[in-house]
Amino acid sequence: MAATFKGGIHVKEHKNTAHTHITAITPPKTVKIPLSQHIGAPCTPCVKVGERVLRGQKIGDVSSGLGCPVHSSISGTVKEITYHIAPSGARIEDVVIENDFQNELHPSLAPSKRELSSTTADEIIDIVREAGISGMGGATFPTYAKIKSAIGKVDTLIINGAECEPFITANNRLINERPEQVLEGTRILLHVFGLDEALIAIEDNKPHSIQIMTEMSKDEASITVRPVKTKYPQGDERQLIYALTGRQLPTGKLPADVGCVVFNVETVASIYRAFYLGLPLIERIVTVDGDCIKEPKNLLVPIGTSLKALIEECGGLTKTPKYLINGGPMMGHAMWDFENGVTKGTSAILALSEQFTPTYDQPHECIRCGRCVSACPMHLTPNYLAAYARRGLYDTTDELNVRSCVECGACSYMCPAYIPIVQYIRVAKAALNAKGVKR
Repeated sequence: MAATFKGGIHVKEHKNTAHTHITAITPPKTVKIPLSQHIGAPCTPCVKVGERVLRGQKIGDVSSGLGCPVHSSISGTVKEITYHIAPSGARIEDVVIENDFQNELHPSLAPSKRELSSTTADEIIDIVREAGISGMGGATFPTYAKIKSAIGKVDTLIINGAECEPFITANNRLINERPEQVLEGTRILLHVFGLDEALIAIEDNKPHSIQIMTEMSKDEASITVRPVKTKYPQGDERQLIYALTGRQLPTGKLPADVGCVVFNVETVASIYRAFYLGLPLIERIVTVDGDCIKEPKNLLVPIGTSLKALIEECGGLTKTPKYLINGGPMMGHAMWDFENGVTKGTSAILALSEQFTPTYDQPHECIRCGRCVSACPMHLTPNYLAAYARRGLYDTTDELNVRSCVECGACSYMCPAYIPIVQYIRVAKAALNAKGVKR
C-alpha cells in the first residue's frame, strides 16, 4: 500500500509531458545568469565585462556565510553585468554572456578518478559546494550546508521523486531516462552520512518510474523504492517524512532534528555529476507546458537561458497567456519578463490562459464550508488565518501558528469563494517578520 499523510488534496494532474523525452534546447545566443539562485547571500561577480569565459567557469562566489558559487553555462564573452527585479521584489544582479557556440569546457573540469570509499565527507562537501549545487526541487537551499548540518544527526535518507505539482514531469523523465545518475548520487549520500539505507519516494501515478528504479536497485540492499500515494502536497518534505517514517516535523525545526534528511532526485543527480564528472550545476531539466504552448516539452537547458527561448523551442505560443509561471501552478511564481533566465530552482515554465483562472464576480466571503481546514496538510485553520490577516490582526494569526503554513496552496485551491488565502497568509508572515515577532 502506498504511504501517505493526513490532509492534502487531489488536483488535476495535467502531466502532458510524462512520455516526452528530455531534449537539449538549441544553444541560446545569450544567457542571463542571476548571481543569487539560492537561499543565503548573493554572489559577488568574479568576471568583468569583455572577459571571455568558458563553460563551467566560476563567475560569482560568496566569500562568507551561507551561499554557493555560480558558473557559466556556456562559453563566450561577458557583455554586461546588470540587474532584474525578481518576483519577490528583490533586485538581482545578472551576468549576461554572449555565446561563441564553441561549448569549450573550463580546463579545471575533468572526470574524477577518485574512489568513493576513500573520499571523506568533508571532501564531498567541498566538491558539492564548489559545484554550486542548491536544492533543485524549488527550495534552493545550498546542498553542501544541508549535508554538513545533518551529518551525525540522521538515520534516514529520503530521495524525493514524488513530483506532486500539476504539469511538471522533469523529475519523472530524469528517473526514466537517467536512473543510474540518481542511484550513484544516492550511494554518495549514503557514504557521506554513514547510513545503510535510503528510501526513494515516487508517487504511485508513475508506475513506470517505480518499475525502473526498483529494477535498477534490485541488487542494492541499501536502496529501497517506496511508492507514495498520489496526493498534493506529497512532495513537501514534512509530508514525505511523515508518510515514510511516521515522524512529525515541529514548526521551526529541520528534518535532521527528527533524524531525516531529504534530497530532490535532480539534486542527487547533480551530486553524481559533480563527484564523478567534475561538472558544476550549469544546466537542468525544465518542463515547458500549459495550454498556450504549442508543443510542450521537457528540455535540458543551460542556466540563464531566457524564458522566451524556451517557449520558442516549443513552437511558440498558440494564444496570449494570462499567467507565465516559474514552477508549478500551486506554488510557482508569476513572471512578467520573458527575457529573465532559467535558474537552478526552475523546474517548469508554464504559460496558462484564462481557462486556468477562476472567475468570481461576487465579493470573496467565507461561507464556513471547512474545505480549507480539511485540505491543510499542516492541520491549521486557514479560514481563520485569512480572516484575521485580512483585518490586520497579525498577532492573532501568530497565535494560530501562521508560521507553520508551508504555503502549498491547497486551501486556496479548495475554496469555493476563491478567497486568496495563501496571499493573506504571506502578508501576515511578512508583517510578523517585519515586527520581529518570535514565538
